[in-house]
Amino acid sequence: MVTPVDRGGPAGRDHGFDSPEVIEAEAMLSGTGAGAEGGIVVPWPLLFRHRMHRRVRSSDRYQWWVLWTVLAGLLSVNITFTVFVVALPQVAHQLHTSVSTLTWTSTGPLLAFGVAAPVLGKLGDVGGYRRLYLWGLLGAAVCVVLTATAPTAGVLIGARLLDGVEGAATGAASMALVLQVFSHEDRVKALGWWALVGAGGPVIGVTVGAPIIQYFGWRALFWGELPLMAVAAVLAVVVLPGRIHSSEDGFEMHANGGEPMAELRNRPWRHLDWTGSFTLAASVTSGLMALNLAPARGFGSPVILSILGVSIITGIWFVLQEQRADHPLIPLRYFRLRNFTFPLVAKALANFAYMGGFFLFPLLMEGIYGYSETRAGLVSTARPLLFSLIAPIAGYTAVVIGERISTVVGAVTLAGSMVVFTQLGVHPSLVIIMVALALSGAGIGILTPSTSSLASNEVKADELGVMSAAQQLITQIGVVAGIQVMVTVQASAHGGVGTLHSFHRAYLVGVVTAVAAAGCGMFMKNTPRPSRRTTAVESPSG
Repeated sequence: MVTPVDRGGPAGRDHGFDSPEVIEAEAMLSGTGAGAEGGIVVPWPLLFRHRMHRRVRSSDRYQWWVLWTVLAGLLSVNITFTVFVVALPQVAHQLHTSVSTLTWTSTGPLLAFGVAAPVLGKLGDVGGYRRLYLWGLLGAAVCVVLTATAPTAGVLIGARLLDGVEGAATGAASMALVLQVFSHEDRVKALGWWALVGAGGPVIGVTVGAPIIQYFGWRALFWGELPLMAVAAVLAVVVLPGRIHSSEDGFEMHANGGEPMAELRNRPWRHLDWTGSFTLAASVTSGLMALNLAPARGFGSPVILSILGVSIITGIWFVLQEQRADHPLIPLRYFRLRNFTFPLVAKALANFAYMGGFFLFPLLMEGIYGYSETRAGLVSTARPLLFSLIAPIAGYTAVVIGERISTVVGAVTLAGSMVVFTQLGVHPSLVIIMVALALSGAGIGILTPSTSSLASNEVKADELGVMSAAQQLITQIGVVAGIQVMVTVQASAHGGVGTLHSFHRAYLVGVVTAVAAAGCGMFMKNTPRPSRRTTAVESPSG
């Protein structure tokens, strides 16, 4: 029998190596098992995975192996997102439709994510994050094939809607897997690397994907994505842990009601809060749809007001349901914790300003300053590039200075970027524009690891999946709200075309929300960490 090494931390817990199948396989291979003389075929794939998993698992840096594996999957999924938006005119021409119709390939996944994220995150809590992650990768591969072979705009939009569902699965499961193996003190470091891939993947996609689209067509872009997903899936099978069986740090063997977790895993669908799932999905989806349609129809339109009314009513219904549910989808008690609520609000507000400004930037450069689409797109990559480069550094820095200061500094830096944009003149220097972009990317990169880790540290270990989904969902609401509100403010003058002054007003909204994010940061508490003096081993020679 193989006994896992216990190193005492999250990465050293039992990851399920002693399954009956593995024990029997080892016994048959050594000639001591019941099947040694019975001609039973040894399950070599299972045994190979077990041995490779054990070798990786015995490493002192196993938690980092898990992180790199998960990030490989995240990169394989998000690398085409931004560049596909660039290709929409070519896609519209080939599929005989309009670019406005194909914008649903971008907004549709956001709505699908809002519907699916909480329930899939809960399924990960009940059935295991590794399983959910692998199903998500399989779904991503199916989406890629459907997208690459789509004969009509309807099929393409349907494929991207499905992509939003698999994004909810891989997103919730991958973050939960990382949080599962890292200690509370080190989670901010891991989430810094997470932010690097999350922001840097689309930049790589634009750099590599644009020439592919130009010379081979947009379908080739997605066929090229399949090998990346295959590699990510193989790594996941070998490296990722199964369900962690420990009661340390909140890992429980029983559900809240005392029912064994094994029984819950065998019947996960029966223990889901279906009413809570439906009401939350309806509230989020209708709210996002209202924000998406409001710029065209107006926030005072009867249709928009009706959709917002549905969002509010179903949101209230969701809260009432969670208060009385035996197995609530999202336990409301977390929202009474300041280190959960304030980080999430700060993250949503910061993404409101960041993504609103990100979406406005090409409109400003092309409409006011006469930049070409290519030049504006090239200059705009400075923002996510700084985001991805700063985030890992910020994760390590937060360990030293604390998450509270990191959040405030990040939000203030982001506000400074918005201020620079409000002061741009008729003929601004490209250097000033690059400084504004750099401040924006650096600010969100500094803030993101700290807010994500603080909120995660407040959550019980058997609820990491749904809370990871909730984090991403709240962030997404901030993103969509920022884009729609800031674009609406900008377009509200002169027939929707806008002037330089209208852009200044829109970026002023970003200043206000970034300052509000800094205010939220002031109410956070740092993660307690033992000082080096108390944890150092004294020399016996003293």
